[in-house]
Amino acid sequence: MSAAISIHHVESLDCMVEPFAWPFAQEQESEIAAHWEKLCERQPALYDGRVLLMHACDIVPAGAKLQLRARHFETGFKSFIAWRDFGFPDVSVRNCFSMAALRGADGAFLLGVMGAHTSNAGQIYFPAGTPDPGDIVDGDRLDLAGSAMRELAEETGIDAGSLEVAGDWSIVDAGPRLGCMKLMQSAEDANSLRKRIETFLAGQDRPELSGIHIVRTRADLIPARMPEFMLAWLDANLP
Repeated sequence: MSAAISIHHVESLDCMVEPFAWPFAQEQESEIAAHWEKLCERQPALYDGRVLLMHACDIVPAGAKLQLRARHFETGFKSFIAWRDFGFPDVSVRNCFSMAALRGADGAFLLGVMGAHTSNAGQIYFPAGTPDPGDIVDGDRLDLAGSAMRELAEETGIDAGSLEVAGDWSIVDAGPRLGCMKLMQSAEDANSLRKRIETFLAGQDRPELSGIHIVRTRADLIPARMPEFMLAWLDANLP
């Protein structure tokens, strides 16, 4: 595991969405627009929707447990992508997202292979997505558990209601990325799950995933196509 990456276990998340003027998006508006235009020439399916990024967080005691407390704000997808592609120049902002860590009854993990039309084409990781305004509940709360379950259903067709969902979280602190991992255990083995997901993908007009990659041991890891935070989490959770 990279020395820059650490993993923390917390019982709960307290994530609030609030107004925030992002200096990067304001000061580099023209550079962001030019970058987005070039990206869309190569990937016309890209869409500048609204996403939520994080500008403050801490892990604090909550009774006898630990809790992640974070503050998020809304911005355009093209600003987020430019921030990522420009090398994360504003270190005060982070991409905080949740992931459904899908595991089969045989202990193997199932990761998605991102489709060619997506912004992370070819990358391999758990079902996930950058939070968006649809993940806001009660006016100003970001529901990352709901986000993970929604992404799992949208990308794989697997309903979290059929899984044993862990109550706690693993927080992977990887610099500009903060991955909130929620273990979701199936009663089916990994091969059966993959077949079911592949059937679901075959019925979609433009599925987000191009396939499913099963990880049983460290020999199944593909560092060139898996984000470093994913490699760190898998390394810590494989036998």
